[in-house]
Amino acid sequence: MTTPIVDTAVSRPIAPADPSRGRFRPLGLSEVRLTDGFWAERQRRNAAATIPHIRARLESEGWLGNFDLAAAGDLPEGRRGREFSDSEVFKYLEALAWELGREPDERSEENFRAVVARVAAAQEPDGYVNTMFGRPGQAPRWSDLEWGHELYCLGHLFQAAVARHRTRPDADDGLIGVARRAADLVCRTFGEGGIERVCGHAEIEAGLAELGRALGEPGYIDQAALFVERRGHGTLADIEWGRVYFQDDVPVREADSLRGHAVRANYLAAGAVDVAVERGDADLLDAVRRQTSHAIARRTYLTGGQGSHHQDEAFGQDWELPSDRAYSETCAGVSSMMLSWRLLLSDGSPDHADLIERTLYNVVATAVGQDGTSFFYANTLHQRVPGEPADPESTSPRASSSLRAPWFDVSCCPPNVARTFAALGAYLATADDDGIQVHQYAGSEIRTTLRPGVTVGVRVETSYPDAGDIRLVITESTGGPWSLTLRVPAWAVGATISDADGTRTAEPGTVSVRRSFAVGEEVVLTLPMAPRVTHPHPLIDAVRGSIAVERGPVVYALESIDLGADVDRAVIVGDPELDVRGGEILLRVGVRASEEASWPYGDAVDPVVEETRVRLIPYREWGNRGPSTMRVWIPR
Repeated sequence: MTTPIVDTAVSRPIAPADPSRGRFRPLGLSEVRLTDGFWAERQRRNAAATIPHIRARLESEGWLGNFDLAAAGDLPEGRRGREFSDSEVFKYLEALAWELGREPDERSEENFRAVVARVAAAQEPDGYVNTMFGRPGQAPRWSDLEWGHELYCLGHLFQAAVARHRTRPDADDGLIGVARRAADLVCRTFGEGGIERVCGHAEIEAGLAELGRALGEPGYIDQAALFVERRGHGTLADIEWGRVYFQDDVPVREADSLRGHAVRANYLAAGAVDVAVERGDADLLDAVRRQTSHAIARRTYLTGGQGSHHQDEAFGQDWELPSDRAYSETCAGVSSMMLSWRLLLSDGSPDHADLIERTLYNVVATAVGQDGTSFFYANTLHQRVPGEPADPESTSPRASSSLRAPWFDVSCCPPNVARTFAALGAYLATADDDGIQVHQYAGSEIRTTLRPGVTVGVRVETSYPDAGDIRLVITESTGGPWSLTLRVPAWAVGATISDADGTRTAEPGTVSVRRSFAVGEEVVLTLPMAPRVTHPHPLIDAVRGSIAVERGPVVYALESIDLGADVDRAVIVGDPELDVRGGEILLRVGVRASEEASWPYGDAVDPVVEETRVRLIPYREWGNRGPSTMRVWIPR
């Protein structure tokens, strides 16, 4: 393992993940601020619309009220929601904590404290907090580790507490105490000599590890390590989809790929990285890298989405990536980002940042409607049937992806997106003793201390991804030379970098400028933004012979509203031809005649087509104009 990246005199970041060692250290919310552009607007909408919407739904659905019932001793009568509904309250608290760290607000602070008080009132004297188990009339504690989600919920509680501790370490609302008591109970109950099992839904591992980092409690990290090492030894009951669903089929160190339920797999891998980094366990870290690399190479959609099975929300086998049955759960996108970020901090590879960018623009951004109060749970790449607009007052089945819905019976995705957007500034840049590294491009301001006496600042000016120019203006530079390192995405062949020394080629990977910068000096990275045709790997049967269109990090889609016909009638005739007009991408397609047949098989015939040029839209924008059919991959 590598040594700590910064001098101990440098303050720790206000960030979701803060490893004690690694190639880079994250720059947190006090060091990076989004100012304008695509992600700043998304962050503002998250604060103004999404987070208040989540609070209102937690109240109206009764999921917050469950804690009141617990405190009053009235459970199980009147409890509402699924067994894991507590976790949505905790994710809401985490989102609000990061938002308060970004933009303090008196009313939001009052809301935060009011919810914490309701949670704290429901905590048992020994630290147990859960509204589904453990009281007269309910199943006993820890009696359903396969499906009960007790430890999963606590993992999200711990992450909420970490967010509060890092944004307001002096807060007196009591959330840290609630989390500490619960974590102590977990260690007593599941430590050596206790219940030697794991939770059916991984999450406690990353939550405990980060709480241990934040509070300086190595015992919490030790318990996270126990959970990681127990996984894969068959401590959970077998089910119809097999123990692979829980990642309980093969020990973490022996697995070849991420597999099973996609969200569980990513959360487990993220927790394993945390444990490996804190313990200097190179073998465990290499195992997670191996599994992640395999899943990205063979089990990940063009959008960055993961999970091709609806029935078990799971990864498919290698190359099993059907567009019309893509599950690509929004939470899987968030958990994939969490894993990729931890790997990036550990080894510095720009490949991890590439996947974060792809997933952000094409899964996480897609999941939330333009109103900030409607959501996709699953993110298909091919919608065959136009959907019905959702009733804004209704609660929808979780996998309905024809149009965004305001809430779901299983509403893990809305608060997961909310906490990601609120903390997004902490995913943009990193530092080491020698300089800063910018991984994601957005209008922002970056300022940090690299080591005692060396303070640097950069203003990032860009309209990316609409345009490919990223201008970085030095706003502060004291203490001698330092390095400014920029990620060049894998797709950006032909990128250039310009500075005081002139313009030169910037190959995919990273490019650095090192000098004693003067305030006002500029470095400009120019990424090629011409649209490009993308072909699938020939082993992906479902889209063999099709093409997709990308521009920069953005995947494009064809929607029936623009075609004027069902997208299943679209076909590429000859070589794909793209035009760019007024910032819009036009693709020449043929439109098959609508013909009825009594039997769908027979001799191959050339389709009867009418050729036209049709506008493509960024995939993240599909479904915003009403019911439609849509596809990303278009057959030739």
